[in-house]
Amino acid sequence: MKKVLTIGEILIDFICLDKNKDLVKGNTFEKKFGGAPANVAAVISLLGGESAFLGKVGNDPFGDYLIDQLKKYNVDTSLIKYDEELNTTLAFVSLMNDGERDFVFFRGADKNLKIENIDFSLINEFDIFHFGSATAFLEGDLKETYFKVFEIARDNNKFISFDMNYREDLWNDTTDLIESSRKIIRYSDFVKFSEEELFLISRNNNIYESIKYIHDIGAKIVAVTLGKEGSIISDGEIIKKIESVKVKSIDSTGAGDAFVGSFLFKIAQGDKDYFEIAKFANKIGALICTKKGALTALIDNVMGWGD
Repeated sequence: MKKVLTIGEILIDFICLDKNKDLVKGNTFEKKFGGAPANVAAVISLLGGESAFLGKVGNDPFGDYLIDQLKKYNVDTSLIKYDEELNTTLAFVSLMNDGERDFVFFRGADKNLKIENIDFSLINEFDIFHFGSATAFLEGDLKETYFKVFEIARDNNKFISFDMNYREDLWNDTTDLIESSRKIIRYSDFVKFSEEELFLISRNNNIYESIKYIHDIGAKIVAVTLGKEGSIISDGEIIKKIESVKVKSIDSTGAGDAFVGSFLFKIAQGDKDYFEIAKFANKIGALICTKKGALTALIDNVMGWGD
């Protein structure tokens, strides 16, 4: 089994439990573990793989909570650092009946991950490197560190995975986001997009032409998640739509992360039939939607699914 390292954001999601109320009117919030690359690491370990998370939390109770949760999911936390300057990153979210969401993001310690915080001799022990969440391309030391780790992975022929995880609320101008994403896509063995992200990068609203564009940049395996419709997988020669399984969806938070984590878990096992892997990843992604919180359904149901 190959070892997977994920790098990027880790945070607390505060989910408003008051139905159809925005953040002005909402009063009741539930604390949830969050951050796309941290979720991916947790999924891999829950399925029985080996994963570690590289990032920063604040020296506060929320940082302690996040590390405790990762340990609970059997993720290696030895590469996580505490920051003495900033608190742990927080996000507040409420969902309205019409599908609109109210979102406020308080970016904290994760952006302060510095190159000098990393023991690069330990980094080289990993076989698969997952770069998750475009928040790494916002201001802060994390961006430089992110690309330094990426260069090490590239120069040592590691398997590179990238999930853009675009949040419209955080970007007024997407120029740097697109340019930075393309730098990683160029050397990626696996990339995952939503339709929105794919069209943003390609500047083309035809899904198949956009997938070809991503391959032309340099990506080897391209996955496009379609929600309840499943996913589209391309290896550069064959493109297939893989149907999802039907579930009663309660909360889709983390479904894309579950897809990526389960896909990388199978890659780490040595599987090379990417279309069969996608069937498994679709199933795990659908399972995530059956309970509130990005990992709740996984911790209750997934143990042993990777066998």
